[in-house]
Amino acid sequence: TATVDMDIGDDTSAAISRSMGLGLSGLTKALDTLRPDIVLILGDRFEAFAAVIAAVICRIPIAHLHGGESSEGAIDESFRHAITKMAQFHLTAANVFTHRVIQMGEDPARVYTVGAPGLDHIKRTKMLSREQLERDLDCFFSSPLFLATYHPVTTHREEADNECRALMEALDAFPESMIVFTGVNTDAGNHFIAEEIDRFIKANPKRARLFPSLGYQKYLSLLHIADIAIGNSSSGIIEAPACRTISINVGDRQKGRPRAASVLDCDGNPEAIQAAIRTGLSDDFRNSAFLAKHPYGEGGASERIKEILKNIFFDKTIIQKHFYDISWQDK
Repeated sequence: TATVDMDIGDDTSAAISRSMGLGLSGLTKALDTLRPDIVLILGDRFEAFAAVIAAVICRIPIAHLHGGESSEGAIDESFRHAITKMAQFHLTAANVFTHRVIQMGEDPARVYTVGAPGLDHIKRTKMLSREQLERDLDCFFSSPLFLATYHPVTTHREEADNECRALMEALDAFPESMIVFTGVNTDAGNHFIAEEIDRFIKANPKRARLFPSLGYQKYLSLLHIADIAIGNSSSGIIEAPACRTISINVGDRQKGRPRAASVLDCDGNPEAIQAAIRTGLSDDFRNSAFLAKHPYGEGGASERIKEILKNIFFDKTIIQKHFYDISWQDK
């Protein structure tokens, strides 16, 4: 219906701020023209933040997905909570997040626990076989197969660079493994990570590949057949356990999110990452990893979200917000 070019030129803080400004201008114009009943926003990235500001300026109500969560190693943490305070309706992924949103002064009548929408893709996507993936991606997946996704840690740039080097060093310690990298996101510091991945692949051309964007079907299919998902993406916390794939979460980027038992956390140094990989490959850990329930639910969020949005009563008071005070009795 409308496309807004945010012109992300490079990975500097100044460039991302400029991109947000372009997004805010373009999104405000688009929303003012389209005049939707409601704006549905997922997550916490700077692009989403620009869209939410535009909706507030246009006085269009906002429904926010994945509020109340925590990712202390990314500036997304601040964006997420700011979006919560600007949104009228909150569709959270777990009860603990619902409580946090209410703690932030949001009306409990407008906060709903729906689960993680990303899990719905897993339930409805027809997964490709290993053989089909090998044909489509023109490569052979030996075992063990690692699916690696590493993004900038935007709150600690220098530490993030060291952590990225440590990940590459740790992967080097498993020469028998096949490693598939997915593309780095557009956060500040992405160029260094992209260069490190490129350097690793050039040094290991027979066992390492990079696919900047796989799309849902290929990515989830790869996640299903991988022995380990490794890196610092939220996918390792939310989607990997639902695919019954062991994941290793490196560093603090996802600090604060609930974990399934199949998620191994480790510090961002080579020794700790290597130890986590060895644990993740062990039969003892793999046999016990999926006995507990996944904290993000079992799917079905999309249907719940649809029903909630269908039953919202749109009148002139919908845009108004009242701070919900938690009394000492409530505590």
